[in-house]
Amino acid sequence: MEASDPAAFEVLTHGELDVRGRLVDASNLTLFCTVELDGVTADAVYKPVAGERPLWDFPDGTLAGREVATYLIAEAAGLGNVPPTVLRDGPFGEGMVQLWVDTADDGLVDVCEPADVPDGWRVVLHAHGRDGGPVVLAHADHVGVRELAALDVVVNNTDRKGGHVLSGADGRVYGVDHGICLHAVPKLRTVLWGWAGELLPDDIADKLRKLRSALDHDLAAALAPHLTAPEIHAVGERIDALLAAEVFPAPDEDWRALPWPLF
Repeated sequence: MEASDPAAFEVLTHGELDVRGRLVDASNLTLFCTVELDGVTADAVYKPVAGERPLWDFPDGTLAGREVATYLIAEAAGLGNVPPTVLRDGPFGEGMVQLWVDTADDGLVDVCEPADVPDGWRVVLHAHGRDGGPVVLAHADHVGVRELAALDVVVNNTDRKGGHVLSGADGRVYGVDHGICLHAVPKLRTVLWGWAGELLPDDIADKLRKLRSALDHDLAAALAPHLTAPEIHAVGERIDALLAAEVFPAPDEDWRALPWPLF
């Protein structure tokens, strides 16, 4: 089942979850599942709230709720692609259930030697590898990646690693793992700095205006079960700041701008 399938949200919400395995590289309990409803089956990721590790700087709500809130924000304006995501009961209690995205072989973020950067990619960081030789962090100059960069600013993504940017087999670019987003205090850490200081494209500005309108109407109520009132207010402030500046922000020296590890 593809993320664009109209039935995906219904299957995720009401289908029967069957746990098939655990994703061992995840920092919190993350389970691979199948979900079935009326003969329609899809693969999904299930993150039970009971398996979350407490974070001192995210004391309110749950990481699962923040994943759902990020999906709602992206979906409200079509700003970036986040796979359909719901909060529901499962075999290990309430948790986030997100449609599994089949990926293509081509990566969209890489750390490599300067000579090996693919044509057209944007270099984010120059550094030295373990052997002392030069390496760079770079990402694809792709419209889907650029939209995720804008979404990261809006949701104040604290952990956009390279492995959280997926090249979907359906040709779309997807962002996943949004559990530590949407804090009221600026904490943006992302590998997608390639457009820093550049003008916002008209299509992204239009989506930001649509998102601001949605937040002033039904979206705020939809976010309320997952976020605090100051966190919802901060979403609007970040949208307003982006539209007023008309450019992608640059890293701020007041905090670490890259996640670690990068992948």
